[in-house]
Amino acid sequence: MTTNRTFTMLKPDAIENGNMGKIIDMILQDGFTIKAMKYTRLSTDQAAAFYAVHKERPFYGELVEYMTSGPIVAAILEKEDAVASFRKLIGSTDPAEAAEGTIRKAYAESKARNAVHGSDSDENAAIESDFHFNASEIF
Repeated sequence: MTTNRTFTMLKPDAIENGNMGKIIDMILQDGFTIKAMKYTRLSTDQAAAFYAVHKERPFYGELVEYMTSGPIVAAILEKEDAVASFRKLIGSTDPAEAAEGTIRKAYAESKARNAVHGSDSDENAAIESDFHFNASEIF
């Protein structure tokens, strides 16, 4: 089932490097509307729960540590075919492989510090959105 909403997080490196506004502008310029947004910091328990799918992977501990190292911006975005459209906008996980004009090509430092998270499916977009927002926060 294709929906018109997706979830994103601007990661600590994007915030630390002063790229929050630039990335949000790229999102808006690409035709997305923001349905919910918050500037927050994940606790270790929240990051561990959010990334539980990666618990058995060798990078899990580093990922949790990184995602709790500074503030993030969580957002629900809307646009036709939102998940696929946003995945195209953010580009490859590895910024060296990301296409020109993508968020990661412009702002990611590395595969691990890649500036932004984007849901990989409609199902995960709904799960991730519900993790960060309650119904009264979504417009």
